[in-house]
Amino acid sequence: MNVEDTDESLLGYFDDEDDLNAEDGVMGFSGSPPGEVKPRILLMGLRRSGKSSIQKVVFHKMSPNETLFLESTNKICREDVSSSSFVSFQIWDFPGQIDFFDPTFDYEMIFRGTGALIFVIDSQDDYVEALCRLHLTVTRAYKVNPDINFEVFIHKVDGLTDEHKIEKQRDIHKRSNNDIADSGLEQIHLSFYLTSIYDHSIFEAFSKVVQKLIPQLPTLENLLNIFISNSGIEKAFLLDVVSKIYIATDSSPADMQTYELCCDMIDVVVDISCIYGLSDTEPALPYDKESMAIIHLNNVTVLYLKEVTKFLAMVCFLRKESFERKGLIDYNLHCFKKAIQDIFDVRVKLQQNRKFFHRRTSSKGSSSLH
Repeated sequence: MNVEDTDESLLGYFDDEDDLNAEDGVMGFSGSPPGEVKPRILLMGLRRSGKSSIQKVVFHKMSPNETLFLESTNKICREDVSSSSFVSFQIWDFPGQIDFFDPTFDYEMIFRGTGALIFVIDSQDDYVEALCRLHLTVTRAYKVNPDINFEVFIHKVDGLTDEHKIEKQRDIHKRSNNDIADSGLEQIHLSFYLTSIYDHSIFEAFSKVVQKLIPQLPTLENLLNIFISNSGIEKAFLLDVVSKIYIATDSSPADMQTYELCCDMIDVVVDISCIYGLSDTEPALPYDKESMAIIHLNNVTVLYLKEVTKFLAMVCFLRKESFERKGLIDYNLHCFKKAIQDIFDVRVKLQQNRKFFHRRTSSKGSSSLH
């Protein structure tokens, strides 16, 4: 989109005019051919609901306690997240006071090309107004772009009991879906997550959101299933090292405690590498193709972390007796890494072929005009 095509009233909401030059489309690979487009994830909700805190904790490694000093967002903040081959998107953080239904506001420009809309609701506040805003936003966005994934983060649940959490989620779920049904838009699907920046629930929720934007997800899950079945592994996660979002996991059930162990293991590897793994003159990241870690837990379970790509890590859970076949596991992991590269190569070739076809079609059209 071009700035010239945008309503001037919108410009005041952005950090600068470059923020309007976002590309629309589907999930791609970072480092892919020119013209590869990235999906947009919108962070919306009322003021002080925790939107900016979520972004800072997940993507900037900010301590949850530090977010208490963040100022309220008064402009649309856009950020490119391209930290790995499979994490490539834009996050747009919207101030709570924006009126999307002002006639001078070009909301169609915002919702076109959006991959996911995350609406954050403060669970510790009266959420009647938030539910009204959620309903208006979702129904308006759906009419512009029915392919948007609508995600509802029931946030700040760290101060609630387990019983109260379930009660809040049930109430918000019921009211939201009733409002949608009353509008005659039953085809709209809302996904609900209980989140807090003080535990790993926010990382898990963001993982689920990002996975919906990865067209290669079924292929990745299938590769992981083959990998664990041939290696004697009980559970495996493919994680982005920077954000600790898990890109994919195998088809066996995943629980929060297992995922927390994966995140903690990545922190241990990165922290130790920062202290001991780099020379004084080496400007590299504290994570490379040699990165690897083994942790033996008290319950005869072994955690095995291994580098997959520059920004992706595989974390495996397996029993101690299975880890005796480490050579087999490493060989199968090598095959898995090769398959990941093959997926990337296919993606690049498809983009190049489309570009070639587009140029050829354009040149034929130009020649026919003479």
